[in-house]
Amino acid sequence: MYNLLFIVLKLSDILDIVVVAALIYAIYKLVKGTVAINIFIGLISVFLVWKMVSMLHMKMLDEILGQFISVGVIALIVVFQQEIRSFLLMLGRLSTDRQGHLKFLKKGTNFQKLEIELLISALENMSQNLTGALIVIRRNNELIEIKDTGETIDAILSTALIESIFFKNSPLHDGALIIVNNKIEAARCVLPVSKRTDFPVDFGLRHRAASGLTQNTDALCLVVSEQTGNFAYAQKGELYTKISIEEIRVLLAEFS
Repeated sequence: MYNLLFIVLKLSDILDIVVVAALIYAIYKLVKGTVAINIFIGLISVFLVWKMVSMLHMKMLDEILGQFISVGVIALIVVFQQEIRSFLLMLGRLSTDRQGHLKFLKKGTNFQKLEIELLISALENMSQNLTGALIVIRRNNELIEIKDTGETIDAILSTALIESIFFKNSPLHDGALIIVNNKIEAARCVLPVSKRTDFPVDFGLRHRAASGLTQNTDALCLVVSEQTGNFAYAQKGELYTKISIEEIRVLLAEFS
């Protein structure tokens, strides 16, 4: 027990403060760069004012702010539905391993090691030909809703098939291709576009879609620019551009 400025702090109080601070920081990271950041900051400000008013025993203002906070919770669920979903997904990833098994109930994995060179060869050829591509490598999250927006392929991974799918005259080229277990699951899939306000204006929808999908899933997205042929990838909501093919090879080796 500690006595700080006439305030008695117990060990449980210190732990409470640390946990709340960590929770606020985790939520801040989720909404950082989105339009929700302003709402988040406003909410924290109102909450802190409410607590100060309560400590000063200003009963009328305390009652008003208390009612505002209580009713505002319902509105916040609507406003922050994407961020709440992201937070719950983050908690789920913390409790599972890369194969989707609970860490305290580990079982064998059915995931196959990705045939990296087949994918690398396709990326190099599409880059040289300025063929735009958006490739999703799936892990734990099954992306069922995403796959339903496209066409089921269910074919063994091959360089020629990837290139033919993204060929400019192909009916499947406009959208994302999903790979898992060395199989192409689906093509022409529609991905959620990132709503980050700080996203570079010179990047197109492929880059925004890659970032958007990885904000809420554990997938890895690879992008080939149709204008420049440059490579990029997105992971955990972050977009990395002007990447060399060797860096992608190392990334895929670590990811798979």
